[in-house]
Amino acid sequence: MKMVSFTDFRKNASGFITEVEHGETIILLRQGNPVAEVIPYSGNPQTPPAWKKPGIHLQINGSDLSLAILEEREEYR
Repeated sequence: MKMVSFTDFRKNASGFITEVEHGETIILLRQGNPVAEVIPYSGNPQTPPAWKKPGIHLQINGSDLSLAILEEREEYR
């Protein structure tokens, strides 16, 4: 795994892409902080990010909460 600055990558992109084609992984740094990872293409789809996965749906047996609230309001009128 090689770490290179974004500026260096931009200036020498063709050479770095050739390295990636040969199996090298490159971490891009901006102001010393990692911001991206360039990896060889595997052809296999990656798992979607967590924010794209469906969330948990909670279900409660019994009546709907909104109906229970409306019924309780009617009782006190």
